[in-house]
Amino acid sequence: MKKYDVIILGSGPGGYVAAIRAAQLGFKTAIIEKESLGGICLNWGCIPTKALLKSASVFETLNHASDYGIFAENLRADFSAIIKRSRDVAAGMSKGVQFLMQKNKIEVIQGFGEILPGKKVLVKKQDNTEETLEGTHIVLATGARSRELPNLKQDGEKIIGYRKAMSLAKQPKSMVIVGSGAIGMEFAYFYSSLGTKVTVVEYLPNILPLEDEEVSKAVEKIYKKKGIEILTQTEVMGVNTTGKDCVVQLKTAKGEEKIEAEIVLSAVGIQPNLENIGLEEVGIALDKGRIKVDAYYQTNMPGYYAIGDIIATPALAHVASSEAITCIEKIKGLHVEPIDYTNIPACTYCVPEVASVGYNEKTAQEKGYKIKVGKFPFSASGKASAMGNKDGFVKLIFEEKTGEILGAHMLGANVTEMIAEIVALRKLEATGHEIIKTMHPHPTLSEAVMEAAAAAYGEVIHL
Repeated sequence: MKKYDVIILGSGPGGYVAAIRAAQLGFKTAIIEKESLGGICLNWGCIPTKALLKSASVFETLNHASDYGIFAENLRADFSAIIKRSRDVAAGMSKGVQFLMQKNKIEVIQGFGEILPGKKVLVKKQDNTEETLEGTHIVLATGARSRELPNLKQDGEKIIGYRKAMSLAKQPKSMVIVGSGAIGMEFAYFYSSLGTKVTVVEYLPNILPLEDEEVSKAVEKIYKKKGIEILTQTEVMGVNTTGKDCVVQLKTAKGEEKIEAEIVLSAVGIQPNLENIGLEEVGIALDKGRIKVDAYYQTNMPGYYAIGDIIATPALAHVASSEAITCIEKIKGLHVEPIDYTNIPACTYCVPEVASVGYNEKTAQEKGYKIKVGKFPFSASGKASAMGNKDGFVKLIFEEKTGEILGAHMLGANVTEMIAEIVALRKLEATGHEIIKTMHPHPTLSEAVMEAAAAAYGEVIHL
């Protein structure tokens, strides 16, 4: 029986990062993966979706080339070529992870891993052989998949999940997207930009329901201008797929209605991959469908750990990677601080982009804070005007007495890059006045951060 210091199940942004950090710290490490290295994020999520969105953004920009004094004719989008580019990007990144495994001398074992008592792992390989490994520490990082609703069962043909949406053979003429979180809104932008008639259905009162309400309403207005139909406070009762198109039965505030579409995309969240991995046999405790862990990702069973989408923390790639490093460094005995989950950046890569961190106005007030709010629109930004991207704003929330940065909410071009400044400033416990006195280069979009802070204190210059 092969023995390792650390065995990791799953090679997504949690698993492969844990493996590399373990190897760096001198642990003999093995990683088990049933599909492709990099997991869902790299192969079917974060990376290939951004490739699709880039293609859509380029096409949209070219269609508005005359706004920049450039005239292009006979533009067309080749859907299959766009899909191929996305898959090629994912394949290249997966090869990159393979290189990192080799570089760090991590043993990669292809197969399905099942944990056993006594810190062992049974690996069921694709050739129907089995192998049992023994580890001092076992890290579960098996990720998640598209969640299915009872009345929205995916058939992979007419009712699909995000994986199929990234690899359709042909572009649909019409699509209903159920769910308006990051996945739903990114696909809404992608397909609409290429000419698909898109309808977004959201059960809650606002799209992007986890974001600041002002951001959500602004995105809804922008999307409607793009020709995307948005139905909030609407429930999908069922989908009839017997005809040529899908007939989606909806329950709205006005009553029941039906809409037709070629494809229905279910984007109602994710569910963790916990089935058949041996949790019951080992005795690992769950809490509300997620593995229960302490601040350093130790389960109730010594030597078994869990990170990423299978625990009750934000299901984001960068969260899983941070948890991986924290978990492994704690195992090594290094001084490690628990992750501050109030300082996690969230990003949606539609156009315009959405990014946020910390509290919004409502949650800050519910926590009992007295707040100051500063907002700076990109319509007043010289750089945004020069770029032709004037939609959106930066909104900052401060604690009135101390100037503590409670939250940031951004809508606009490149805000998914800009949000890191606020994450760092919150980590360093900076104040609003310190942002104001931090010189930002001109002309940049990042000046909006400084101006928003100044607006909160009545010192804004360009507004």
